[in-house]
Amino acid sequence: MTGLTVCCGTVNSVKALWETRIKKSKDELKKDSEQRDRRAVGRLTGAWEDRITLAKLKEKVVTEEGRVIFRIEKEEWTTLPPALVQLSQIQEWQLHRTGLQRIPRFISSFESLIVLDLSRNSVTEIPREIGKLTRLRELLLSYNRVSYVPEELGCCENLEKLELAMNRDLDELPTQLSNLKKLYHLDLSMNHFTTIPDCVVNLPSLEWLDMGSNILESLPDDIHRMEKLHTLWLPRNELEYLPDNISRMQSLNTLVLSKNKLRDIPSLMEGMSNLGFVNFRDNPLTYEVTLPDLKEDVDEEENDREMFGCEFMHYYIQEARKRGSQTFTSLLNVTLDSVSETASSL
Repeated sequence: MTGLTVCCGTVNSVKALWETRIKKSKDELKKDSEQRDRRAVGRLTGAWEDRITLAKLKEKVVTEEGRVIFRIEKEEWTTLPPALVQLSQIQEWQLHRTGLQRIPRFISSFESLIVLDLSRNSVTEIPREIGKLTRLRELLLSYNRVSYVPEELGCCENLEKLELAMNRDLDELPTQLSNLKKLYHLDLSMNHFTTIPDCVVNLPSLEWLDMGSNILESLPDDIHRMEKLHTLWLPRNELEYLPDNISRMQSLNTLVLSKNKLRDIPSLMEGMSNLGFVNFRDNPLTYEVTLPDLKEDVDEEENDREMFGCEFMHYYIQEARKRGSQTFTSLLNVTLDSVSETASSL
């Protein structure tokens, strides 16, 4: 009886173990099945969401003058969905006041991109992948929060226009930007630069430069190397003097220097025959200059142009030269008088 009891107990134990394993296996199979179902539903849902997103993105695509443009104005798009890659034929992005925080790394998929205009957003960085956009001609990122420009931007060999105004903390540029041989327009105004970066001076095709409202303390002595520059905006900076070589900028037509700390105007600037307009308004210049009376019918705007234009510059230089000569003569007379008195006392 004891053996039979043991045998029965063993069978019951094996049976219970077997049933437990079977139940566990069924539970696992059921769990796996439910997970597969959820994944399938998730994929299906994701696919539908992608389709909905893609359809919404397509509504933002227009064709104007033969160019495919992706345009969003004043709508909340802090990030751009990966589904956008399916519209890689887009040639121009125009996203303004969307709150966009990042330029997606898949930007490199848009090999046909010619214009990337993301002005007035919240973009904090430019991805290194930007260097893949070798057809890009315009990069407009003014009024964002960019504090760093990657060296890869120098690989955008066809870039002609770059705007980085009002990014506040931006204070330097990588030397590789001097590789942008076609860049002719550069806006770096309202940032934190203390001088014009070397890479900017080295840009061979630069014609228009705005570095107003920075904290420029000086200009590079070799500024004349910017041979094609015709417009230079430098208002609202901390400039105390101008290098003599500025007079060798033969292409310069417009020079704005208002609201700096200039005490003088280099006399060599008198020979800048191509200079059409220059503004020295609100600088603590050493001498006060009174220009000849203007015609009574000259309006206020023209009067302002005369007072702070090329005529003012020429009269100032002449006045400084005259007063400088008078000062020298006075000093010379004082010296001669002193020598004469000394000789008489001997």
